[in-house]
Amino acid sequence: MSILTDVNSQHDSTENPQPSNNLSSAQQLFTIEEIQKILPHRYPFALVDRIIEYVPGKLAVGIKNVTFNEPHFQGHFPGRPMMPGVLIVEAMAQVGGVVLTQLPDNPGGLFVFAGIDKVRFRRPVVPGDQLVMTTELLCVKRRRFGKMSSRAVVDGQRVAEGELMFSLVD
Repeated sequence: MSILTDVNSQHDSTENPQPSNNLSSAQQLFTIEEIQKILPHRYPFALVDRIIEYVPGKLAVGIKNVTFNEPHFQGHFPGRPMMPGVLIVEAMAQVGGVVLTQLPDNPGGLFVFAGIDKVRFRRPVVPGDQLVMTTELLCVKRRRFGKMSSRAVVDGQRVAEGELMFSLVD
């Protein structure tokens, strides 16, 4: 039987739980070029433009600039474009992928969805919005499975949230 490791319980009380705003003390920003070195996704499925905050082994905050010229808006929906919910969830998962792939004991391979729970959509995401996604690692099991909590906001308003489970495939 495997034991789930609560990554948040490994926190040293002497550490500052919030990342500093000093980029030289810890990398908190990943550009699109750096994200492409970490994640395998490419157009039209690369859904994270930038990581604006990163706490190693804990969480990442990423942004997706939603533009009208994305291919899914041609059919979803004509006259009233909305970002499909599955793509919002995928974008949240890609932010989580940054956290998982950067774990110090990552055995390598590709992390894929193993489950999606408690996902709720609160309002539409439309062209011109900037989707801000926060994905936090909740636990890791045998270095091959991970569970994360994620939420997405636009202009400070929650648009989606849920729990994402990942599995490592060789």
